[in-house]
Amino acid sequence: MPPVKPMLAKSVARIPPGMQYEAKWDGFRAIVHRDGDEVVIGSRTGKPLTRYFPELVTVLRAELPERCVVDGEIVVVQGNRLDFDRLTERIHPAKSRVDMLAERTPASFVAFDLLALGDASLLDTPLARRREALETALTGVRPPVHLAPATTDAELAGRWFDQYEGAGLDGVIAKPLDLLYRPDARLMYKIKHERTADTVVAGYRLHKSGPVVGSLLLGLYDAEGVLQHVGVSAAFPMKRRAELVEELAPLRMESAQGHPWAAWTDESAHESARLPGAPSRWSGTKDLSWLPLRPEWVCEVAYDHMEGTRFRHTARFRRWRPDRTPESCTYAQLEEPVRYDLAEVLAPR
Repeated sequence: MPPVKPMLAKSVARIPPGMQYEAKWDGFRAIVHRDGDEVVIGSRTGKPLTRYFPELVTVLRAELPERCVVDGEIVVVQGNRLDFDRLTERIHPAKSRVDMLAERTPASFVAFDLLALGDASLLDTPLARRREALETALTGVRPPVHLAPATTDAELAGRWFDQYEGAGLDGVIAKPLDLLYRPDARLMYKIKHERTADTVVAGYRLHKSGPVVGSLLLGLYDAEGVLQHVGVSAAFPMKRRAELVEELAPLRMESAQGHPWAAWTDESAHESARLPGAPSRWSGTKDLSWLPLRPEWVCEVAYDHMEGTRFRHTARFRRWRPDRTPESCTYAQLEEPVRYDLAEVLAPR
């Protein structure tokens, strides 16, 4: 019975041998319960997503077995690749907007595990047998419901790791063949891309615990010479957070006046530029204020991939770059993955 939390993965540097391999999908993890006409879509935290994806309820009712629990990912496809920004737009309180977006940017569901079928729980069934049951249960399944490709060939998984990024996927998941399904436990392995970029540090937010650095605000210059906010770097030990306040003190500005992101409080300004503090349905009442710095220092960060013009996830601080000028930190330095058609990833095998 819902809610059921999904099994999770821990990061490793390389693809481990002797496992089942799947693409790492960049969407909303979802556990789908179907019992006849009743369909419930649960999020990673167990909260229901059903109302946000009415078009999926219809197709899941048609394509999934009459009584089952399936683990998978909700994604939105735009231009033959995944589009996470379009996906996040679907989480909206107004039913009229949800219905409009369901028609304009319909979602898909990619199934990759089977937790129950009929009256039988499969939680204590090894992965290899669960995968066989999933393939049988979804024989002939039609888009926008898809069976995730899987392989036990580590060499092929390596090619997927290189190729699939061009379709908007962000790595590979490795699962032991004898793995039992354990909700909310990190028993799988994820291998993600990591690249580095030199970015301008143009501000910081305070940590929730007190007057120390919570996150550094990062920027890159676009082709017109405008500094765009591309993300944050936030994972620092507490001692380092306090040290950063002292290090950055010479760059502190009394106010944002004259700063490239001075217009960040103007909601309309976010429509034409990437600025910190953009209104978001995810932030709720969270304090998005920040302290402006003169954009004169450069740091190198590691990131996994871009989502449009921003880092998809929190970047990881590597080092200061006193040898780089802020103006040299542009989008041109970023490595672009070779484009890959998502239809090739989801093609029936």
